[in-house]
Amino acid sequence: MDPISASALALNIHEEKKRDAQFEELIGSCKSLSRYDAKTFRTLLPQIAATFMAVSLHISVGLSMAFSGILIPALDKTRQNGTDFDGELYATKPESAWVASIAVIAVPFGSITCGIFADRFGRLWALKLSILPSILGWCLIASAQSIPQILVGRFLTGFGTPWSSIPAIVYISEIARVDIRGSLVVTAPTLASAGMLLSYLKGWFLHWRTAAWLCNIYCILPVFLLFFIPESPPWLVSKGKFPEAAKSLHWLNRNQPQPDNRSETLAELHLQLLQKEHQKKLQAQARRNSLGSISILKEFLKPTGYKPMLLLTGMYFFQMFSGIYITLFYSVTFLEEMGSNINPYFASTLLCFMRMVLAFGNSYLLKRFNRRSLLMVSGISMAICMTCSGFSTHWIKSGASNHAYLPVAFMLLYVTTSMIGMLTIPWMMMSELFPIEIRGVANSAAYSVANLMMFASIQSFYGLISICRGYAGIQWFFAVVSVLASLYTYIFMPETHKKKLTEITDYFVENSIYMLSKKKKPKRNKTITKPSKKDIIIASENSQEKRLMDNV
Repeated sequence: MDPISASALALNIHEEKKRDAQFEELIGSCKSLSRYDAKTFRTLLPQIAATFMAVSLHISVGLSMAFSGILIPALDKTRQNGTDFDGELYATKPESAWVASIAVIAVPFGSITCGIFADRFGRLWALKLSILPSILGWCLIASAQSIPQILVGRFLTGFGTPWSSIPAIVYISEIARVDIRGSLVVTAPTLASAGMLLSYLKGWFLHWRTAAWLCNIYCILPVFLLFFIPESPPWLVSKGKFPEAAKSLHWLNRNQPQPDNRSETLAELHLQLLQKEHQKKLQAQARRNSLGSISILKEFLKPTGYKPMLLLTGMYFFQMFSGIYITLFYSVTFLEEMGSNINPYFASTLLCFMRMVLAFGNSYLLKRFNRRSLLMVSGISMAICMTCSGFSTHWIKSGASNHAYLPVAFMLLYVTTSMIGMLTIPWMMMSELFPIEIRGVANSAAYSVANLMMFASIQSFYGLISICRGYAGIQWFFAVVSVLASLYTYIFMPETHKKKLTEITDYFVENSIYMLSKKKKPKRNKTITKPSKKDIIIASENSQEKRLMDNV
């Protein structure tokens, strides 16, 4: 799962939790609503089609992330065979580290620019323009005559990654019906994993230049599909483009039947609700704008601001140096040096396939189990896998064992256990820990810190191998960091699963260390005034209308 999709998936799950809590508080029976609920596959087909067309660009995201895995071994083999061997490029180890890591450092810049553009010109136009940096980057890589040219190409493909990803996630969250939104958002990390798989398959059978040229196809075809789907209705309403919003809603709900006892279509009712919600957002935006830069800085200096940032910084350090992304960006090289007799390209493809399959079940785990438990189980399991893998590598290298398949088997288990929590939950928690007053700015800051940590870990790969005295040693290093990550979670990280935002904020006001946190006594229930019959009828009508709109 790529970091952009993981954090976006976390935001989607968080929004669903808030909506579910609101529905539980509504009063009244909604039995009469069932005749409006057309939940057949035919009625959902337009939203599903729009989702797959928008999210198809995630394949290029996976290609960009995994391409260093097939490029670095080719550059390294050329260096080993001699300078400018067969007219090919060669790279030193520091240059190879930059080839792997420079795409990561470009992501924050792309995130900022695409967010501004998508809000101003639309979600689909932002996705369409992702073709520019991506194609230019792949062409520079494919035709590279020097390592600096490859670095520029890698930077551009990294810059285009958030342009291909973030607007698509936002688009899905705005067009999809609430009961299928989570399932549709999961397609984003799944297709990103599919892109990684394609990258290693191409590296297995094709020259890296040919593979780079072919990557342009996965940028052009998805953009062509975008011309067949409508713009996001909420964005159109936010810009006052009500006729266009009505057309978009009609396209997305074209198969919905006419509601009984209603003169309006579901699309028209949905448009009315969007207009009401837009007015509320304008009022909320006015309140946020009243907070100047100094006020935002003051909020950051409060315990509810700086404590979550410090906690996440530590968590991102352990996540990145536990080897999750290092083994992805250097996959082929890493698997070659582990001592396995299995083709490293085949093994890398197998690892990506495992990530793609596990992405489907990841949403269920995140909704079902506590964050702390998943993180600790994931960290300890990763440590066990890396410890065993390190010993396997050591014994194979020393000639004490001929079980050359074991390192790859343990790597498969390592990837599986990382998907349980350590890969995804740290990205999720940035959307759960910060107060609403600074959440937008704080999320951007935390996201930048995470990418800097990822850059540092990927850049330091060859240095860590030297310090740890080989590939067995670096696997044991990853195991130690994974154990420390679990210990860090046990001592410091608060539980956020099924917690209200006010509860999380109150925790940081009084606590810094979870193990020493003060347990609040439950408050006594206050006397609740029984609502009148008139209030119940009004609440029931409002509940029916809102739930009808959310199910469109």
